[in-house]
Amino acid sequence: MLYLTLRHYEYICAVARHGSLSAAADAVHVSQPALSAALSRIEDHLGHPLFLRRRGAALAMTPLGRRFAEKAQALLEQAALLENPNAAGAGQQRLALVCFSDLAPFLLAPALKALREALPEVEISHKACGFEPLINALSEGEADLAITYDLGLDAGFSRAELQRLSPHALVPPDHPLAARSGISLSELAEHPLVLSQEGLSMHHMLGLFKAHGLVPQIAHRAGSLELLRSLAANGEGVGISYSLPPGRMSYDGKALSAIRVTDAGAEEPVILAAHADLPETSAAHQAHCILKSALNAARSDLAQTDHYVD
Repeated sequence: MLYLTLRHYEYICAVARHGSLSAAADAVHVSQPALSAALSRIEDHLGHPLFLRRRGAALAMTPLGRRFAEKAQALLEQAALLENPNAAGAGQQRLALVCFSDLAPFLLAPALKALREALPEVEISHKACGFEPLINALSEGEADLAITYDLGLDAGFSRAELQRLSPHALVPPDHPLAARSGISLSELAEHPLVLSQEGLSMHHMLGLFKAHGLVPQIAHRAGSLELLRSLAANGEGVGISYSLPPGRMSYDGKALSAIRVTDAGAEEPVILAAHADLPETSAAHQAHCILKSALNAARSDLAQTDHYVD
């Protein structure tokens, strides 16, 4: 269910003020398709149209939409006063960043640090979440950028590859596989496995096995990365994960060994996703350039640790 946010009210006011979808999109620093999709979602939530859409004619407000925009503008002004008694933030640019939850412990904090240092005038919000809410946030214009695996996104989004990760099998040090430097999916299919229960992640992993004509034995579907690692460390099955926190220990203090999965095609790119036509003057476009540079530097740092490599 959609809940209206100040960002949604900002979209409506921008259209009312500029009278053009493209000009409004530039003003609020989102792509035109994202703004259009967000406006449709807002109207669906309210249960009545705010805009008149006529083929070949400019977007216009309905009388009800005009009154709604006036009240929305008053609300935005009150919110600006709450945040800053001098109302200096009334015209402040905003940026919303989402990050897939398994990647967030590694990449979200460095991303925020880089953005705050380079764009001190921009108000930055962020969220770590699963694939489905991440994709919804991008599709509905609630997020400007996403750090994620390239799963579930349609062709309407641009993708900048940040790094490529191989899955690893996780076992306790006394497991028969622990001394291996690499392992194949066919060998893993002979063992009970612990996989993530996250929908797209699960489908992706099952798809890797299916592509090789294999049917894996699933012992557990874990609701978080740390639960997956704990189950593997305690001998409940061989965990499979793309994310490898440093230290080779589970949260409950059990040691883990990581064996790289060597099958061709098992690597998965980590990407910075954005709307394909970000205005060059927008905070989102600036942030995109900043994050590509900062997170590629983070990849070089990670290559010298045991986060993702043996």
